[in-house]
Amino acid sequence: MWILLAMTGLWAFSFSLIGVYLAGQVDSWFSVLMRVTLAMLVFLPFMKFRQTPRPLAIKLMLIGACQLGIMYGFYYQSFLHLSVPEVLLFTVMTPIYIALINDILEKRFHPGYIVSAIIAVLGAVGIRYQGIDEGFIQGFLLVQGANLCFGLGQVCYKRLMANQTSELPQLTLFGWFFIGAFLVVLPCFALLGNTEKLPTTTLQWSILVYLGVIASGFGYFAWNKGATLVNVGALAVANNLLIPAGILVNVLFWNRDADIIRLAFGGGIIIFALYLNEWFVKQKDRAQLAVS
Repeated sequence: MWILLAMTGLWAFSFSLIGVYLAGQVDSWFSVLMRVTLAMLVFLPFMKFRQTPRPLAIKLMLIGACQLGIMYGFYYQSFLHLSVPEVLLFTVMTPIYIALINDILEKRFHPGYIVSAIIAVLGAVGIRYQGIDEGFIQGFLLVQGANLCFGLGQVCYKRLMANQTSELPQLTLFGWFFIGAFLVVLPCFALLGNTEKLPTTTLQWSILVYLGVIASGFGYFAWNKGATLVNVGALAVANNLLIPAGILVNVLFWNRDADIIRLAFGGGIIIFALYLNEWFVKQKDRAQLAVS
């Protein structure tokens, strides 16, 4: 769980960096292409192309295409319609998607995961709410598209790594994840990108390099690896810890208005949901031991 918490702290800065310095100033598809390309280049030296089973490589590429490539397309576009706190707030549905996707794939129902996710959602909603304004519906739907892709990718990666028989370490496999995302993003930039809105300042280029190498390259590898080490309920709740962390960073460094009391209250509820999820897991384990 500590890996997910560490990545939460790292990614907390990404929302504000995108919303303050890139959104509306740098073409969103170019930003996505830069992030994915740089992250892919980081992992290319570690890849073992000949030793990787082809079915495994294809599955990793499909997961990367969804969790990163398509997700980023929705995610960056949402900043054109919503403020940073609104984007953060609307990510509250990710835990629900994670829990439901996992239940659908397992053809079983785990009420503990759903309860934990719902409580986490309530905590996130309690942090900040702004009334409906122009672009609200479109922005909300874009964020939900990103949430769905992000949640689906996490669940599929976790299940794939749990079932795969290859002895290759994840470090040598994760490059396929970014190759899949790259194959989605490159044609999207070619068809939809605006070459007249490329970075114009050293700061913008520096942010793109940071987001590509650190936030995407190191960040997604660590997050997905962390996802394989926890249960689905904890993974769902960890996703919502990004919301108070992101808003807190936005307030402290960019002086955006926020209700600190609500932030603390909502964050406390999310942490409670994490502990409640662990309690559900322990109860489930005890029940299984009793049956056996």
